[in-house]
Amino acid sequence: MDKDIQHPRGILSNQTISNISYSQFLNFDTCQLSLLAECLLITAYTLVTIVGLFGNLCLMIIIKRRKETQNVTNILIANLSLSDVLICILCIPVTVAYTLMDYWVFGEAMCRISSFIQSVSVTVSIFSLVLIAIERYQLIVNPRGWKPSISHAHWGILFIWGFSLMISTPFLIFHQLTDEPFKHLSFHSDLYKNKVACIEAWPSVTQRLIFTTSLLVFQYFFPLGFIFICYLRIFVCLRKRHGKIDRMRENESRLSENKRINMMLVSIVVTFAACWLPLNIFNVVFDWNYEALMSCNHNLAFTICHLVAMISTCINPIFYGFLNKNFQKDLIVLAHRCRCSASQEEYENIALSNLQTEASKGSLRLNNPPVDT
Repeated sequence: MDKDIQHPRGILSNQTISNISYSQFLNFDTCQLSLLAECLLITAYTLVTIVGLFGNLCLMIIIKRRKETQNVTNILIANLSLSDVLICILCIPVTVAYTLMDYWVFGEAMCRISSFIQSVSVTVSIFSLVLIAIERYQLIVNPRGWKPSISHAHWGILFIWGFSLMISTPFLIFHQLTDEPFKHLSFHSDLYKNKVACIEAWPSVTQRLIFTTSLLVFQYFFPLGFIFICYLRIFVCLRKRHGKIDRMRENESRLSENKRINMMLVSIVVTFAACWLPLNIFNVVFDWNYEALMSCNHNLAFTICHLVAMISTCINPIFYGFLNKNFQKDLIVLAHRCRCSASQEEYENIALSNLQTEASKGSLRLNNPPVDT
């Protein structure tokens, strides 16, 4: 059934029911997913939700508990994890249930709130990555310039949450419940009587297209373009600095650590962009030429694109946490504490990343080499 599906969004766009030909609903029964497809869908979403929820919660707890890990980048990573937790709790279950049942059962308040939270979460995620890119740029490319502090990180987080709440407000205003899609179906079966769908009801198609297209630009293409430029400059700077270190026979440990951290952060950004790209393409086509998707393959295409997007909630704990030895040791200690274990294994007292001062000190040494006396 083609309908205004509850998208996990910010960067996504929906199609109002009034723009869809009701003759498409007459073949509703032939467009249902098979039982095997539904089982695979539920299994995949359950796995993504567990990994995303468990991994991000553990990462947030560890960063919160260990003072030495509380630097600018880690605080922003924790904020990114918080937005992923919201998606896992409020977005994935609702979208899966709506896709499988093809009608809305969560009430009008949840119809408005769910899309609103989805938009806020995705906006917070992408702009957290922007702030991380800015912090890394200042630390490496401009080591003598302004350095973001922890208080700056907190203010930046407040700003992006306020900005995300503001630009997501239309989802609170224009979402509503309607029984229009089921009026024709109810003539054929009592199963569809009193059923409702959650849709976006904009005053005009033009206003909806302007909003969703602007959202796509400012929540996806513009932030990712800015991040790409920052990391490109960082890459060029590190290559030049590597040559200077070779000539000066300086210890390369700090530079190697910086490169490792940058590769990890770039991997997070690239994977995030790749995960959300299919769903963005799907919704651009649906917004501007929805008739191209008016077939039984609509739900399947959306489900695959949406599942790939939801994998983005697992990026943070996998790249940043589970591939980090110190995080793994912290996780073991946390598990022992949860089981009220009396003994704790000793582990390296090293932060998840040396982002505060080490790179800056190394850069200053490059710019001011010691003079032999």
